[in-house]
Amino acid sequence: MKTIRIINPGPLTTIQDRGRYGFQDRGVPVSGAMDQWAYRLGNLLVGNRGNEAALEITLGGFKAEFLTDTCFCLCGPEQEVRLNNQIISTWAAHQAVSGDVLSLDYGRKGVRWYLALAGGVEVPLVMGSRSTYLRGGFGGLEGRPLRKGDELTVGRPKGSRLLTAIPKELIPDYSPEPILRVVLGPQDEAISPEGLATFFSSRYSVSQRSDRMGCLLDGPIIQHKEGPDIISDATAFGSIQVPGSGQPIILMADRQTVGGYVKIATVISVDLPLAAQVLPGYRIHFKEIGLQEAQDLLGEQEKRLVDILGK
Repeated sequence: MKTIRIINPGPLTTIQDRGRYGFQDRGVPVSGAMDQWAYRLGNLLVGNRGNEAALEITLGGFKAEFLTDTCFCLCGPEQEVRLNNQIISTWAAHQAVSGDVLSLDYGRKGVRWYLALAGGVEVPLVMGSRSTYLRGGFGGLEGRPLRKGDELTVGRPKGSRLLTAIPKELIPDYSPEPILRVVLGPQDEAISPEGLATFFSSRYSVSQRSDRMGCLLDGPIIQHKEGPDIISDATAFGSIQVPGSGQPIILMADRQTVGGYVKIATVISVDLPLAAQVLPGYRIHFKEIGLQEAQDLLGEQEKRLVDILGK
């Protein structure tokens, strides 16, 4: 039975899960949710426990009608959300009945929101994932963005709800000018000392050309010692390339599997949601930390979540 009908998908809404792992050696990007933390906590709120698919709503302007009774939630930056014209809270589970209409305003404080539905959106698995990869035209619903009139089915809920709302301390501090913590490398030695100083002392504006593949930044030029090219090697979510232009690029969910440009640093895991939510024209600043500190921060975040779920 169909569960939700799209009235207005906004500028871009796709179906995403954790991503498509195990196929990068064949050139297939991971894809998946850009803000993995919002996606993950949204699924927890509605009782999903695995890799259930959700809707990634980009820039808001979204409206949909529930066709059956459904538990749902929206997670993402602070934004006005309405159910039948009544404002409801984000980062909290809600119960919809058949005929209810959900609407999300156009975003002013962030880029992406995740609509999680109990049981997860049911579309065919492609290489073990339901994530939409737009450049390849596969995954999700026919490999494309959602359109007006699309009707989606959800699976049977497999778990119980452990929380009704996410505590404030677990909600990211989304900011229009975030400080992103990074670990240097793997090719920082290819950047001149002046280039490194520029990278850490400057603020970079998010370009209008940014997308799910990369967050393109505009600002002071980062100098290489000899040139930007390396023998192509693997990329990671959060790798920061510095091509010949000297303008950094943060590689995101739909990143290429390998790249031939110097990578100056990598955004740490706990700060990737902040990078995924910065609107074009807003600015980013980078701060260096060590690998051990980055691992400790991730461990602390996971411990806080486990402690709250255990209460």
